Amino acid sequence: MAATRLPGTPRLLRALNDRAALELLLTKGPLTRAQLGEMTGLSKVTASQLVERLEERGLVQRVGEQAGGRGPNAQLYAVTPGSAHVIGVEVLPDRVVAACADITGEIVGRSERSTQDSDDPVRAVHAAVMQAATEAGTDLDSIHRVVLGTPGLVDPKTSEVSYAFDLPRWHRGMLAELRKDLSTPVVFGNDVNLAAIAEQHAGAAKGVDDFVLIWVGRGVGLAMVIAGRLHQGSTGAAGEIGYLPVAGADVPHSASKRGVKGAFQTLVASDAAKAIGRQYGFEGEESADVVRAAVAAGKAGEPVLDELARRLALGVAATCVVLDPPLVVLAGEVSLAGGTALAERVEAEVASITLVAPKVVISEVAGEPVLHGALLTALDAVRDEVFGSTTER
Repeated sequence: MAATRLPGTPRLLRALNDRAALELLLTKGPLTRAQLGEMTGLSKVTASQLVERLEERGLVQRVGEQAGGRGPNAQLYAVTPGSAHVIGVEVLPDRVVAACADITGEIVGRSERSTQDSDDPVRAVHAAVMQAATEAGTDLDSIHRVVLGTPGLVDPKTSEVSYAFDLPRWHRGMLAELRKDLSTPVVFGNDVNLAAIAEQHAGAAKGVDDFVLIWVGRGVGLAMVIAGRLHQGSTGAAGEIGYLPVAGADVPHSASKRGVKGAFQTLVASDAAKAIGRQYGFEGEESADVVRAAVAAGKAGEPVLDELARRLALGVAATCVVLDPPLVVLAGEVSLAGGTALAERVEAEVASITLVAPKVVISEVAGEPVLHGALLTALDAVRDEVFGSTTER
């Protein structure tokens, strides 16, 4: 057995203390040295040394004073916002939306670029990223990571997009092109998975270790969080529930070909919601408009919600009898349009056709969950890098 490396222990303890203090400043700051000492259990001397160390590294700064009883006012410290920045990007069929956040998580820049007038997706992403950084008052040197949320399969090992249903110009090799173009770490993430991360952080799934999120919009997707961790599968295909074979729907035998819709997707996604609404006299430019109109119509619109819930419950039930999660979150524009009325119907239908009865709720993330999930993913990685590792190398 190798001997324990005792000389490294003080360094490890300092790293642990530094990281604990930085996390406290992020979640509870600004704080005084004395408050940091109390919350971390460190002595006044050790807490003061810690603050000085972090201040020298440019990770914390003085932001004011706190009046006390006797003696001079105590200095208040906070994490230095500009010590690093990240950019999250949401990729949509017709545009890319980018947001820049400082290391505290505050969004300080934003941009939106159309992709309809360009055949070069790398150029579109580059323009959006640069504009977001400029709006934030920074440049690429301060951008430590860019995370792009995209529909389709993202290989969890390589972060490469292997298949994107409605993004024909996206292809293998784009990741390397973007990394070279932006000269900063770039990773892709599946859009529904990123939405689940946002839901886990500040939505209906906050504090829940096991849940699934089903996205119903122009397409349909599933994200699974098991024991607090996102499950992506060996190739990133975990959650491609649109290809779930469903009795009564045509099952394609060429699912990997671009443009081919899976059986479950044909039952519940955008076009299906429009078709259901049309049967009962509800029309709209978008599927969400149709569902929203059915909800507003009260009793007259109930058949639309009943049929949509019955179809959606097939996929929810198939997922839940395998994973048995306590919570199902419905997200995406169609789900949000259906609201609680749709969620309650899905919950009742699932309980009636299976042995499981998960709680079904509507997403509580207020706007752009994919973009926020991308930012959270980037921040999680960059804080580890900037704040320093908590283990010895």
